[in-house]
Amino acid sequence: MTHRILLITSDLMATSRMAGMGPETGATIEILASPAGTPQGATYDVVLLDLQSLAGDIASHVARARQLGGPAATVVAYGPHVWKDKLDAAVAAGADDAVSRGEIMGGLPALLARWCSR
Repeated sequence: MTHRILLITSDLMATSRMAGMGPETGATIEILASPAGTPQGATYDVVLLDLQSLAGDIASHVARARQLGGPAATVVAYGPHVWKDKLDAAVAAGADDAVSRGEIMGGLPALLARWCSR
């Protein structure tokens, strides 16, 4: 099964690394540089929200990610592990999960299996 992922980040390094992981995860990854953008797809299984690359209110970003992903999407915020307060704030604002950047970059296939089984 091919999972559809929407990655919201303006970080070019993250973009290229995640895009490279798409085939290994069996997923298609669409990238938006900003939550204000309009994705090409209609619905997604997972929306990954890069908190480090976005300025402004976390709750607004989470709400927009949920809107962009569609009703069944799992919204996951990620950022540096030292940003625990911001990761926790994302969950408090409605994200389904929050993980460190290292977890995303090092274990995306396992994380997708967990998120897509919900």
